[in-house]
Amino acid sequence: MIPFERALEIVLNAAHRLDAERVSIHDALGRVLAEDVKSDMDMPRFDKSVMDGYACRRADLANELTVIEIIPAGVVPRREIGPNQCAKIMTGSMVPRGADCVVMVEFTDNPSENKIRFTGKETEDHICKQGEDVRRSDVVVRKGTRIEPQHIAVLASVGCVNPRVAIRPRVGVIATGDELVPPGQKPSLSQIRESNSCQLRAQISRIGAIGRNYPIAVDTDVGIHKILSEALAKNDVVVLSGGVSMGDYDLVPKIMKKNGIKVLFEKIAVKPGKPTVFGTHDKGACFGLPGNPVSAFVTCELLVKPFLYKMMGYKYRPRIVHVPLETTINRKDTRRQGWIPVTITDTGAAKAREYHGSAHIGALCGADGLVTVDIGVAEVRKGTTVRVRLI
Repeated sequence: MIPFERALEIVLNAAHRLDAERVSIHDALGRVLAEDVKSDMDMPRFDKSVMDGYACRRADLANELTVIEIIPAGVVPRREIGPNQCAKIMTGSMVPRGADCVVMVEFTDNPSENKIRFTGKETEDHICKQGEDVRRSDVVVRKGTRIEPQHIAVLASVGCVNPRVAIRPRVGVIATGDELVPPGQKPSLSQIRESNSCQLRAQISRIGAIGRNYPIAVDTDVGIHKILSEALAKNDVVVLSGGVSMGDYDLVPKIMKKNGIKVLFEKIAVKPGKPTVFGTHDKGACFGLPGNPVSAFVTCELLVKPFLYKMMGYKYRPRIVHVPLETTINRKDTRRQGWIPVTITDTGAAKAREYHGSAHIGALCGADGLVTVDIGVAEVRKGTTVRVRLI
């Protein structure tokens, strides 16, 4: 049994980078950039007014000014501003030559037609200079960035309509167990509906990978081998759930090895999730996750998620918040690092969910994150500041 930190290190060191492809900007959300994106022009391209007002010379602010032009957005000024002259200008419009400031409409009056007078005491320039935001050839979004809506706007502004992004990993998802029936089937007294493959595929899709579910594998060498070998041939990564513990029918580690997978670890010191298996082969990697749904969820979050992101060239950093604990957490088994589902309350505290163990998937519904409790710690008292890993 190895510490979680060591398991994560092994997993990340085994991740191989995928190739890249170009996609439409409209399909780029959530993808990972495979190259730096540079601006093809200065932004703004010209000295731009940031206010509705009058473009003029600061030296003339005490004088009556003649309005020589109206400049709407998108129109190039026709005239240069001379002494005691100004141009009415709209927000976003090009500032005419000769002007060095824009006075706001609110601080002017009109003593006569085509005349204005500045009524304020002083004014800022209210001009965004050419290239003030971005210079031509500046890197605006860096390689390895996971594209969010704000990045889409930047890509569009520099004309990058077909960004080069990492190919999405193909992930085969297999649930194992004689007791399992498909979700649409009503189970008999000794059976349960299979939920792990649905949950894991959803987690995988949320990461940005392409998940594919395979039929439930029965607990036999032949049954698991047949589906696993097919999945290994058609995917970059395979994620199994169940069949990894110490029972008579926990066959997954043996069959992984039979399929040419070099198993790098079989147990990690976390709760839930101890019987987690990971290995590699010449074409990819394979995870064997515990069959209980909370364990499967947590180990996917802790190990599969950062692995898939690294394959796409993204350095994943979990979102961590530090908040006080609303109620004391007690635990008997301190040999493993604990991961406890919690809700962030309206007061900004972490409240442990009602949690009956690794089969209690309902505990994750309504949970905002997981509190980690270190090995050897039996009690975390109310009011202690804890690290919550948001999920």
